[in-house]
Amino acid sequence: MNQRHNTNKMKKILIPSALLLAAVLNSCGEEKKETAPVETEPVIETFDLKKEKLSSELSLPAELSGFRQVDLYAKVSSYVKDLKVDIGSQVQAGQLLIELEAPEISSQLAAAQSRLHSAEAVYTASNATYNRLLETSKVEGTISKNDLDIALARKSSDYAQLQAAKASVREIQVNRGYLQIRAPFTGIVTARNVNTGAYVGPAGKGSDLPLLTVQDQKKLRLAVSVPEAYTGYLKNGDEMSFTVRSRPNDSFKAKIQRMSGALDLRLRSERVEMDVINNDGRLLPGMVAEVKIPLNAKDSTFVVPKSAVINGAEGIFVIRVNDGKAQRVEVKKGRETDEDTEIFGNLAPNDKLVKQASEELRDGTVIKR
Repeated sequence: MNQRHNTNKMKKILIPSALLLAAVLNSCGEEKKETAPVETEPVIETFDLKKEKLSSELSLPAELSGFRQVDLYAKVSSYVKDLKVDIGSQVQAGQLLIELEAPEISSQLAAAQSRLHSAEAVYTASNATYNRLLETSKVEGTISKNDLDIALARKSSDYAQLQAAKASVREIQVNRGYLQIRAPFTGIVTARNVNTGAYVGPAGKGSDLPLLTVQDQKKLRLAVSVPEAYTGYLKNGDEMSFTVRSRPNDSFKAKIQRMSGALDLRLRSERVEMDVINNDGRLLPGMVAEVKIPLNAKDSTFVVPKSAVINGAEGIFVIRVNDGKAQRVEVKKGRETDEDTEIFGNLAPNDKLVKQASEELRDGTVIKR
């Protein structure tokens, strides 16, 4: 009796449990159905294309050199007799820097001067003979025409010998002048490669290196090679700023004075030179400088965010929205800033371009804005 009663009780408990489980499963199915994702077209941000005057700055390495610089060599074979300057010596134009010694030149000069005196004596005699014969020939029948012509020819020959002797003396005197090496301009001695007593000359071991190097450092030459793409933005008189590593906190300014007007065939760049006044001596020839070149456009051009330009395997292009569909337009890039890029291509003002361009956007892709 008790057992039957317990069985009925269990049935009453199990039935509600089964209903509860079915209800839970049903509710889970409904919840899963409600949270199913709905596919929607992504919204793509666009912008209207406009023309602007882009101002950018180009940093290029440059080199400082003396405005005037010369390496001094020995013209004749000789020995260094007296060295009057050293590295760092300030020199004036025409100042004697090195005195050389070549005894054979003195001997050659003495011999040439002796030949000159002999030629002068011979010419004096032949000239006097010709003049006497010429006066005598004025009396008819005294001097034959042939004798007068012979005297004139001898006089002319002796005169030519005299001029040759004078030229020989001058040549040796000029060579003797090469024994004194003088400063060609005011500057500073930046290199010395000889000592007193050293053999120097136009050929041989003594001519490997210059005796001295003199530089004009009051005015320096700043040379920079500007790539072909940027040469059109520069002209004479444009002001640049530059820095050097030894003075990172100082900024210097210079103006363009010379442009080569041609491109280097190896670098495809134009050499641009600026003059730098250096009266305080803060800058030294040979320093490497970083030049900041402003690139200011003369005319307005199309400027877009960098994210709108795709540089892919198929080329450089932007994506234009045409009748709600993507259209790739091939372009060429110009100057760049941190955020913007200058572009050139088959575009028109107010064209709508995709701001965040992607290679996944193919021609004909529907674009929802």
